[in-house]
Amino acid sequence: MDTARKRFIRFAMLAVFVLLLVILGIINGMNFTMAAADADAITERLSRNKGSFDNSKPMEPGFLPDGKMGPMGPDSPEVSFTTRYFTVRFDQDGEAKLKAFQIAAVSEEEAIEWASSLKNGTTGWTHGTYRFRVYTQEGKTFVTVIDQGRELWPSYRILYISLGGIVLGLLVSYFFLSFMGKRVFAPLEEADRKQKQFLLEAEKEFKVPLTVINADAELIEREMGPSDYTTSIHRQVRRMTGLVRQLGSMAIFEESAEAKRCSVSEILKSAAESRREELAARNIALTMEIEPDAALVADSELLRRIFGELMENAVKFADGDVRISLKKKEDRVQIRIANGTSLADGDRNNAFDRFTRFENAEGKSGSGLGLSMVKSAVKEMDGRVGAKVEEGQFVVHIAL
Repeated sequence: MDTARKRFIRFAMLAVFVLLLVILGIINGMNFTMAAADADAITERLSRNKGSFDNSKPMEPGFLPDGKMGPMGPDSPEVSFTTRYFTVRFDQDGEAKLKAFQIAAVSEEEAIEWASSLKNGTTGWTHGTYRFRVYTQEGKTFVTVIDQGRELWPSYRILYISLGGIVLGLLVSYFFLSFMGKRVFAPLEEADRKQKQFLLEAEKEFKVPLTVINADAELIEREMGPSDYTTSIHRQVRRMTGLVRQLGSMAIFEESAEAKRCSVSEILKSAAESRREELAARNIALTMEIEPDAALVADSELLRRIFGELMENAVKFADGDVRISLKKKEDRVQIRIANGTSLADGDRNNAFDRFTRFENAEGKSGSGLGLSMVKSAVKEMDGRVGAKVEEGQFVVHIAL
């Protein structure tokens, strides 16, 4: 449950981050788009007059051409006095001449050099905050460049403030989610605790009657001899005992103790070797390709339970040689267990569901809980587990 709460916080933080990023991206994108549109409108106005402002026709002070009040905008009468720009004209022979120069941040030599590098373009940004337009009139090429730094500075300021707002928003969201997460998950944790307590108590309560039933069956066999009925009783008792044991294990299987560095290679090898004699009695070979010294920071007892359940499942349903491999890739280990079981491809889809029993499980004891508990435990360790049907054989893959 603690893992679920952490995942909830991570996903919620990711959702908040994406939301803030989208909102602030739209706001800042609109700011920069509007700045670019204003700059293009000004350069378009300049292009209509061969790269300079036509101040021979004074406009009515305080009014825009469309009759709206205001000093701002590309058509404002103030633009010709406040715009920092230059225009370079290229004659047909390629000679460059300054047509207009109303800027202090760039020297005349730099202006001609910039224009020479831009004359093959159309429109865009250059040197960060400078907007340019290239156009041709009467066989001559004009390059007009305006400085939008002052106009863009508020947009950059909003961008910087926005980035700070994202960081602050994420910090506030983290503390809020951490606080609320405990409240939200408290009822779930209590329900989970009660469920595990119930399973542990049920395991203890079921053991006593099952032991009595088994003892009574043995007593009947001693007095009256074995029969199909007593054999069936023993078989069902073994099945119920295994089921009860696994129900009890479910209560503690997902509870990981303190993690420390342990040898995955040795734990897997030990689990496999403990089944070698059982397999040999059935004339089934056990082959292992386990890389030595593969270690992880994990709960060693949880790993033993995982490998123990996998080996029990592999041995129980083995129709051919059991093959186990372990390879280390970067900071993870890849485990593969195959037991020659022939299964239809669709059977693998629900292999890790609780109480799943395949068609070849008839006559074999088991509850269908082993692989489901393995999946839960592997997820608890932030690993991945899956099953494949390779060449008609059932293969379990684990990445830890």
